[in-house]
Amino acid sequence: MPPTEVRELTFAQAVKEAIAEEMRRDATVCIFGEDVAEAGTPFKVLSGLVEEFGTKRVIDTPISEAGFTGLAVGAAMTGLRPIVDIMFGDFITLTMDQMVNQAAKVHYMSGGKWNVPMVMRTTLGATRRSGAQHSQSLHAWFSHVPGLKVVLPSTPYDAKGLLKSAIRDRNPVVFFEDKMMYKLRGPVPEEEYLIPLGVADVKRVGSDISLVATSSMVQVALAAADLLQEIGISAEVIDPRTTWPLDEKTLIESAKKTSRAIVIDEGYGRYGVTAELASVISEGAFYSLDGPVIRMGAMHVPIPFSPPLEDATVPTDKTVFEVARKLCGRS
Repeated sequence: MPPTEVRELTFAQAVKEAIAEEMRRDATVCIFGEDVAEAGTPFKVLSGLVEEFGTKRVIDTPISEAGFTGLAVGAAMTGLRPIVDIMFGDFITLTMDQMVNQAAKVHYMSGGKWNVPMVMRTTLGATRRSGAQHSQSLHAWFSHVPGLKVVLPSTPYDAKGLLKSAIRDRNPVVFFEDKMMYKLRGPVPEEEYLIPLGVADVKRVGSDISLVATSSMVQVALAAADLLQEIGISAEVIDPRTTWPLDEKTLIESAKKTSRAIVIDEGYGRYGVTAELASVISEGAFYSLDGPVIRMGAMHVPIPFSPPLEDATVPTDKTVFEVARKLCGRS
């Protein structure tokens, strides 16, 4: 049945509500991280949770991402469902051993006897003027590793439904939130719902070109689709929602229908998410394509601090519009 009433929440409110509901439902859910309790994280997403659940479940940690991520891996193996908060995605560099060599491999190396049901929440995205060490989008790294699931929500609705599914999953899940989207508003049902991992969403139906976009680039693609509509080009916008598991079927079917595709992601293009998605589409829809699958990602430079330079490093609705217009043969 369709939801009886739909409210509007911000992306941040949807994330917080998902965590609060899961903590009320399951006493094994807890949060570890820097400034997650009293400060509510630098982005204030978790503000108020410590008042409801206390400092035994919302735990401020020392500044040691490697240390508290390793703690979460052990806690997950022994019965808890920890949520690890890495305030900036750039700092996942400090957790690679714990996530890649431990969390991702425990189930396999134990012959299926152990599970690591944990979620790592972290951020991605440029244009916040945070400099080269706080602005990267590194989700391709974890997408590369067997044993990890990787989620990139693009709306408040998706953020809540996907996060609840991630918390309930028996495997380690890395949940990337674009830091520029926390104030984005959208409909979120009052009643409980889950969004399964590995199911893409068609955000906009079209017939002339497929725009496959991740995270905040979904909003960019939707804006570009509006511009394309003005010149008579019908763009379909596909949001994979998870880079692993990946819903290859939906991507391929869209490209077969439209015969053209652009893949848009804020990560670097070299060996990145755009390369994988473009490969899936090229192999699966090869005989239906009227042109090459085009990739659009972050410029291959450290993210500049200068606002005009930083803005130039990532795709925009206007740059996507221009590439799509040319691919569709409109001069």
